[in-house]
Amino acid sequence: MKPMQEIETLAIEIADAARTPFRALFENGERYYYCTLYTTGEGHAPSISAWSWEALEIESARQGDESDTPGSTIAELIKWSYADSHYCCFGDENFDHVKQRFIERPFNADLENDEGSHEFDLRLKAMELAMKMLDDEGVFALNQLRESVCVLVEVMPPDEIKPKSSYV
Repeated sequence: MKPMQEIETLAIEIADAARTPFRALFENGERYYYCTLYTTGEGHAPSISAWSWEALEIESARQGDESDTPGSTIAELIKWSYADSHYCCFGDENFDHVKQRFIERPFNADLENDEGSHEFDLRLKAMELAMKMLDDEGVFALNQLRESVCVLVEVMPPDEIKPKSSYV
């Protein structure tokens, strides 16, 4: 299979897995500003995370909205953190098939440098295309203006070689 066909096939599977949880989030009446599909630096199967203004308010109140960083609130510190969101790994059970597909693919660490980088890039491009597919379907505009939502793909934790995120 050609690389572009591999990317498209994987992207369709990722979009199919992410569609239901993102739709469920956007139908719960909250106002979302951040939606991400993230993976690890090793290129494991992705998960979703999201923040709504309502969830941010609840979490910052729960943590006391006081920060150890002068001039910063908890809300400012966690606003863009996939891991601090109540919606981190939301709907992960929908990704079982994608996890299996990622396991069946060559493992980046077992490949030579160029091949490992190529495999990681293929996975990341598939994730980006999946988010674009969902965006084109209007998923991120359900019950709110699309312009108010930052949609991205992230690698966590970021490192010097791999970008932290790419916007869709």
